[in-house]
Amino acid sequence: MASDFSRTLALLRREKKISQRTAAGDLAVSQALLSHYENGLREPGLNFVVRAADYYGVSCDYLLGRSMARDGSAVPAERMSEAADASDRAPERHMVTEAVALLLDVAARSGSRQLPHELAGYLSVAVYKAFRFLYMAAPESMDAVFRNKSEHFGALCDAQMKLCELRLRAAACGEGQFGIEPETVELPPLSPAELAGRYPEEAPALLTILQTVTDTITALGEPKERRR
Repeated sequence: MASDFSRTLALLRREKKISQRTAAGDLAVSQALLSHYENGLREPGLNFVVRAADYYGVSCDYLLGRSMARDGSAVPAERMSEAADASDRAPERHMVTEAVALLLDVAARSGSRQLPHELAGYLSVAVYKAFRFLYMAAPESMDAVFRNKSEHFGALCDAQMKLCELRLRAAACGEGQFGIEPETVELPPLSPAELAGRYPEEAPALLTILQTVTDTITALGEPKERRR
């Protein structure tokens, strides 16, 4: 969390195009202390976090790395689950469908003939693999329904997804590789702030997923003593 805070604090100041001395004066701290905060050498108190959030016009959750949306609207999945009724699955369904809709719209607006197809192909393999796992666990499921046996489909899907990833990256960059023809691709800015402005309804869902996965994969790379 400290590294998220220090990085975000420094980026917000640079984005505002003000010196460290100016920001320190406005935030009522010494320049040396602000430098320590921005470099992760000291952890701030709650009062400073609130002042900094107000000063830069963002939420405390954003400043602390708990949300990728500046207004804090992208709530991490575990906090959403705690707030929702256990029988209500709408939040998860809404989150996924809105995020996918945003991605497909970005691809469609890129001017690429291939990117929407490659993105849909990648997502389709993920859906297929998820369904097969559910199907295998369901009662009376017959393996013969599918041409690929249950012991093989996982590895085959992984191989196909890796190829889809290569093609998707090539299509997004307009590069002629892996069966993708070179073409001009014009993707819009995709920063959290730009997404929130361009897609006010769908962006919170995508940012929530990004935040949740970021937290998950970051934890995997942490030393064991920090995960306890």
